[in-house]
Amino acid sequence: MGFLTGLLGLAGDVDREGLARELGPVLLPDEGIEVAFQIVRDQIVFTDRRLILVDKQGVSGRKRAYHSVPYRAITMFSIETAGSFDADAELRIWISGQPTPLTQKLSRGVDLSGISQALAAGVLPPAR
Repeated sequence: MGFLTGLLGLAGDVDREGLARELGPVLLPDEGIEVAFQIVRDQIVFTDRRLILVDKQGVSGRKRAYHSVPYRAITMFSIETAGSFDADAELRIWISGQPTPLTQKLSRGVDLSGISQALAAGVLPPAR
């Protein structure tokens, strides 16, 4: 996943060191964060092994749901852009063995192309 290192400019205001401390209990000791995207309060984190979706819940955001998806389990993904009267975009990730896709709402202005490129780099086999 060395390609993702080139996408670090797309990470926005996510502090990777702070995020690594925050995700410390979830990450393996030798697992590194490649790219992360902030979506309002939630985060999409691409590590060198998997995709982690962090859903901060409640008023304070202290309650969190972590969705951890190994890249090999992702069979397909789609990104639906926001329209003129629709304020939110949507990310759908189909996971092997799951009947329905994992769905994440994305606010207007989120780097959709960066998320798409990072997902493609993790899911697609390297070019020969």
